[in-house]
Formats: sequence, structure tokens, C-alpha cells
Amino acid sequence: MIHKIKGLIAACGVSVFLAGAVPARALDRDHDRDDRRCRQRIEKAEQKLRQTERRHGPGSRQAQERRRELEEARERCHHGDRDHDRDHDRDHH
Repeated sequence: MIHKIKGLIAACGVSVFLAGAVPARALDRDHDRDDRRCRQRIEKAEQKLRQTERRHGPGSRQAQERRRELEEARERCHHGDRDHDRDHDRDHH
């Protein structure tokens, strides 16, 4: 009887551990996907800035607008990282 109880307790412990591990891995995948999207947005904004600088000059109104867009893309990504970290910390404490 004691062996059955010990086995049941061990099985419950493993189940609880695995149940917590799956969502954490899913969160990591989501975070990786978000990181890739952020990098892509920033790279696209950088490319647009370079093209605009070549076409209109680095001091042009158009280039200034592209710099502002690049800065916004960077801020969105960094702000998103902080939100994700805060959510992740809250969910795991």
C-alpha cells in the first residue's frame, strides 16, 4: 500500500512539472518569433533610411522622417521586450 502511495505521489510530481514546462517552452517560442519580427522591422526601417538618404540626402526632410520611423521601430521592440519580461516574471512567480 505504501509503495502505491509513493508511486502516485511521484507520478503527480512529474505531471505537475511537465504541465509547467510546456507553457514555458511555448512562451519562449513566442518570444523568439517576436524577436525575429522586431529585427525584421528594424532592418526594413534601416534599409528605407539608407535608400532615402541616397535619394534625397542625409539632411533631407524625408531622411529625418525615416530616422523617426526607425527610432519608433526600435522603441516598439524594446518596449515589447519589457512588457514580455514583465508578463513572464508575473506568470512564473
